[in-house]
Amino acid sequence: MATTHALTMHTALHNFRTFLEAERHASPHTVRNYLSDLNQFVRFAHTYADSPQPLTPDTIDTALLRAFLNTLYSQGDGHATLARKLASLRSFLDFLQQQGWLRDNVARRLLTPKTRRPLPKVLPIDQVFTLLDTPEPSASPLQRRDQAILELLYATGIRVGELVALDVQDVDLAAGTLRVRGKGKRERQVFFGNTARQALLAYLNVRRPLAEQETALFLNHRRARLGARGVHLLVKKHGRRTDIASSTSPHTLRHAFATHLLDNGADLRSIQELLGHRSLSTTQKYTFVSLDRVFAVYDKAHPRARRSQGEP
Repeated sequence: MATTHALTMHTALHNFRTFLEAERHASPHTVRNYLSDLNQFVRFAHTYADSPQPLTPDTIDTALLRAFLNTLYSQGDGHATLARKLASLRSFLDFLQQQGWLRDNVARRLLTPKTRRPLPKVLPIDQVFTLLDTPEPSASPLQRRDQAILELLYATGIRVGELVALDVQDVDLAAGTLRVRGKGKRERQVFFGNTARQALLAYLNVRRPLAEQETALFLNHRRARLGARGVHLLVKKHGRRTDIASSTSPHTLRHAFATHLLDNGADLRSIQELLGHRSLSTTQKYTFVSLDRVFAVYDKAHPRARRSQGEP
């Protein structure tokens, strides 16, 4: 085993970043979050430690980790934030242990703060249809683009990062399928129906003359690939246009896609494949959303239910 004192925190963090990007194929967003959490911990350790010696991986112990988490908690960070910080530290120390730089991952000795993940907020079907109202025949190219994006997000449930990464060649209009590159560079095929096909066709008819050499499917006003921020802004804009909640986002349509499929009899395994979830447990959150909706309907409709009012 290598001598842990030879490894500085700077080198350890650099190697961990390389591992995340090159081997885990983590997204830039994920890498940024990991490094932000770890750098925050390093800054805390420098101010907390009494020793003049610099922090090294082997000097991290449970007392230091507890002090870090307790300080964050006293500053108002919730359990979900603390759990994420601890998860970042565990992953970092796991990596160092696997590389032979540490004998033990001390972060594994701490219990994860218990959190209850909030259930996804799902738009009712009638609100989704309002959001997807077909534009006028004289719609501009940008309006056609927006319509195609909204239809595709709801028809396929793809992530916003997957949407903006689409190229024209990834679309098969005849088969009604998309080739999507998801997390970890995993490819999958997703399906869309006739309404989304018509919206895509209308958009492609006005797109092709604008930028024949550009491979990206969705373009911004400069005729370059549209970014994730642009998609977020256009979804919010159309949400305001239709008086739907201002918190409406591309992910809201992903939640609606999954929940509406489940409500109409689709099985979890199929939804997992369509969403590109690696684990079925990630998809199972939608069963709780559907159960909540069922209970709400029951409470409202059954004359002798009134469970929410605490009656027997």
